[in-house]
Amino acid sequence: MATLLRADQLQVFFPVRAGLLRRKVDEIKAVHDVSFEIEEGKTLGLVGESGSGKSTVARALLKLIKATSGEVWWRDTEILSLSESQFRPLRKDMQMVFQDPYGSLNPRMIVEEIIAEPLRIHFRQQNKSERRDNVASLLQRVGLPKESLWRYPHEFSGGQRQRIGIARALAVQPKFLICDEPVSALDVSVQAQIINLLRDLQDEFGLTYLFIAHDLAVVEHMSDEIIVMNRGRVVEQGSAEQICDSPQHEYTRKLLAAVPSL
Repeated sequence: MATLLRADQLQVFFPVRAGLLRRKVDEIKAVHDVSFEIEEGKTLGLVGESGSGKSTVARALLKLIKATSGEVWWRDTEILSLSESQFRPLRKDMQMVFQDPYGSLNPRMIVEEIIAEPLRIHFRQQNKSERRDNVASLLQRVGLPKESLWRYPHEFSGGQRQRIGIARALAVQPKFLICDEPVSALDVSVQAQIINLLRDLQDEFGLTYLFIAHDLAVVEHMSDEIIVMNRGRVVEQGSAEQICDSPQHEYTRKLLAAVPSL
């Protein structure tokens, strides 16, 4: 299987400034020497406590924040060195599902407008009727009725709003999807529905996932490979079975011990 995305020694440092002149006095090493690769059609799980650097890695991969150093390769292209205009055509291949299914949706837009927005940007040849048909089809695929087109985000439950976020991410036919804590804000029963939906969509569209969570049990269920992060560094990496059945690092064992059991 070919490698779709590879990170080599990725680092993201944030300056700490003080004084009237806001001089740099220190730096926070949010991500330090993180390396991994993801094969096409596979899921890489990224797990760790809040503040471990997981979301910072995700945002650096999509150039939503600037990496301090390192390389990120999309197939044969190193993307961190690309200008915004050079990178823009690749944006539709890389999408994100955010943690907060309400905060990531514009409350002033109806669902049709929310999902159609990326279509207007990346598929300008489509007319309004074609966009509406595409949006209706996407809603149906994520388990929402066509009538959802004309409703606002506040009219939906948390799980339904996350389905809208997934539909928006899928609108531009991406190859790579970053799921940044996509179920942590949802009830346990709804979490299972969203996870199963993501797995079905992966099988149907051949998607590649970076799945981020703090719950190792959820990550194990979704992932082929798992990376465990702590304080910006990778402390353990291996297959999902290896990480969960025979963890080598003490931090990984603590994460496993924190998983609720019936």
